Amino acid sequence: MAENEKSLGRKLLSFFIKDPEDIRPAPRPSSATKASGPIPAQPEIVNKPESAPISATAEVDRKFVEHFAELLEKANLPGPDYFEFKQSLKSMEGLGLSEEKQFQASWASFKAMALGITDTSVLTSSANHYGNVLNKDRESFLKDVEKAIDDRIGSLKQESKKLHDNNTSYSQQILDLQKKIDENNGRLDKINDEVQEQTEKINSSRASFDLTYQSMVDQINADIEKINRYLK
Repeated sequence: MAENEKSLGRKLLSFFIKDPEDIRPAPRPSSATKASGPIPAQPEIVNKPESAPISATAEVDRKFVEHFAELLEKANLPGPDYFEFKQSLKSMEGLGLSEEKQFQASWASFKAMALGITDTSVLTSSANHYGNVLNKDRESFLKDVEKAIDDRIGSLKQESKKLHDNNTSYSQQILDLQKKIDENNGRLDKINDEVQEQTEKINSSRASFDLTYQSMVDQINADIEKINRYLK
């Protein structure tokens, strides 16, 4: 990738991110211009990671723009490569050319700039290189995300699970208590019936006792009166 006044990383980002210049970078020492040279052999392609759903609220963030700009500057390969081709391809937008014609015209422009290069492997090898750099960076970032999740919200998840478990236990205790209440209410109904039945029996027995008692007392009193009257 050839370097000019715009930083290498931010130049690449301008091909993929709308108006990256609107997000101003923090001052940093400029990278030294790399001399043109042969493109290294095509690197082994890292397996493309599964695409994760992107939140509808996600947006380009300054810190990530700066991160990728710095990352791509460090990964810069010497000489013309995929970046210059991408720049030429972007310049074809709005010309009314078909996609195939845009790629063909950009390739012709690239070959005219990079004298001696006639094999498209120059483009694919350098594109693979930058893609691998981004993939590896993403893998590292996802590990950091997982760690952040464990560190920052792990305890909250544990507390949430504990509360859910407690609520489940309390719900079961409520069911058990309700069952005991129902059993007690059933026993109370039986007790009330038994109390009424026993009360009626006792009252009936008392009434019979009183009646018998009164009958005997009345008879004794009557006999006493008659003794006093007839046996003087």
